[in-house]
Amino acid sequence: MRSNDLITPEGTKDLLFEECIIRQSIEDKIHKIFNSMGYSELITPSIEFYDVFNHNSSYFPQEKLFKLTDCKGRLLVLRPDNTIPIARIVATRLKDTTLPMRLYYNQCVFNMAPSLKGKSAQVVQTGIELIGSSSKMADLEVISTAIEVLASCSSSSFSLEIGDIRFFNELVNKLDANDIQKEIIRNYIETKNYPALNDYLDSIGKNEITHALKRLPRLFGGEEVFEKASKLFSDEKIDTILANLKDLYNHISQIIGNGNLTVDLGMVNRTDYYTGIIIKGYLEGYGEEVLSGGRYDKLIADFGYDVPATGFAVNVDAVTKVEMKHNSAEASVVDTIVFAETGYEMQALKISCDLRKENKKVEISLFNTIEETKKYSEEKNIGNIISVGKTVTEVK
Repeated sequence: MRSNDLITPEGTKDLLFEECIIRQSIEDKIHKIFNSMGYSELITPSIEFYDVFNHNSSYFPQEKLFKLTDCKGRLLVLRPDNTIPIARIVATRLKDTTLPMRLYYNQCVFNMAPSLKGKSAQVVQTGIELIGSSSKMADLEVISTAIEVLASCSSSSFSLEIGDIRFFNELVNKLDANDIQKEIIRNYIETKNYPALNDYLDSIGKNEITHALKRLPRLFGGEEVFEKASKLFSDEKIDTILANLKDLYNHISQIIGNGNLTVDLGMVNRTDYYTGIIIKGYLEGYGEEVLSGGRYDKLIADFGYDVPATGFAVNVDAVTKVEMKHNSAEASVVDTIVFAETGYEMQALKISCDLRKENKKVEISLFNTIEETKKYSEEKNIGNIISVGKTVTEVK
């Protein structure tokens, strides 16, 4: 007995008409920006070997992946991330390409979560990867592109958060703690779970480092954050990280336009391949980030090619939801419907083709009578009816 043949799996949905039009419009606007900056599109398989996402790291826990096997019994997964497969391509097929490389993609990612908690299992992402430069200019290019994308997608206001994962790493690595404990601390900071963070750090010890880590989730705002952070803890590495981030903040402030810029030192993204600057972008009317990314200088080295990189991904589905609140789009409106009398089908097809060459939208009537065609055209709001027989006439 079939019980699931009329529904979609949890975390997935059908897209109809208006939503498809708006999503396509969003993708077109974003890709126009990418193309204008010299980025080239590539496409990776939806199915990858599990090993691609298990490179000596816990980037993606196996229990969160959609898994299947091939004919040889090898473990495969539906792609949970777009950056890692691109890292694989760069380290193999593009290893001899002149640097820097500018790449972009537009494809789905698939992630499984317990009961999904309202989240999507399938998400369309579009984004860029700038491969081969660790310069400040590369960071500025990626961030300025992110700002341009957010501005193009926003019918209202947008905001951008910047941080640097190295600030957290430098602090937590000074603790006498193992990797599991560090991950627990990172998770409490990311979720801004202040009571749990304070209790857990107290169990490790009370010192200058744990005090600074307790304050980390609260270190967000404007330029004043840098002074607050420097008072919490200071050494040569951390001072350099803060100085570089402040310099970047000041540069971005000049190009953010109508957007809102925030620095957040408690931004410690779950995907642990980030090695430096990290960013998140938000649109008014949506509670979670619609854009995220940052620098990942060590990721491609996992595949045997040591080259720096940075980039970001846009959650196209999220942007579509925001745009649908502010704008509407009509499904394709047909200008004319062509009805063929018996024996004149080919002539009707030719007339339809000629009209389309004039950039008109034309349907062929699939009804047996002109009366049925009239009724259909009224319901679909089609303005013109052409009847093809011994003569070609426009029906009123």
